[in-house]
Amino acid sequence: MTDFQPLDKSLPFVGPETIDAAALETFPYEYAGRDAEIEIDTAEFTSVCPYSGLPDFGRLTVVYVPGTKCLELRSYKYYLLSFRNVGIFYEHLVNRVLEDLVGALEPKRLTVIGDFTHRGGIRTKVTAHYPRPTE
Repeated sequence: MTDFQPLDKSLPFVGPETIDAAALETFPYEYAGRDAEIEIDTAEFTSVCPYSGLPDFGRLTVVYVPGTKCLELRSYKYYLLSFRNVGIFYEHLVNRVLEDLVGALEPKRLTVIGDFTHRGGIRTKVTAHYPRPTE
């Protein structure tokens, strides 16, 4: 038997209020009468654990059908970078990205998938849709 006590440590991090949704820019979709499915994928997404401040890593995939606007990718990169030091749960993160993109794009449909790397032997995958699928 040992007297091991876990460390009560946490690295500093910031809250979700620092996420920069204003960084998102769009450009006109010239084929607004034609549905096209656009998929954007990044395998290098990072945020931090809201308990420990330790880094979380994952893949974010966005699939959308534009209404009249498309997402300008450089601005999306800056937007994602604003999550870098944010302490946020995966479930909230995916829904926040969904809300911010829907607000900027006003798409016909949009799905965000967060596929986060294993932590403690557990992999987490979160998917959010707009509009919500009908039941």
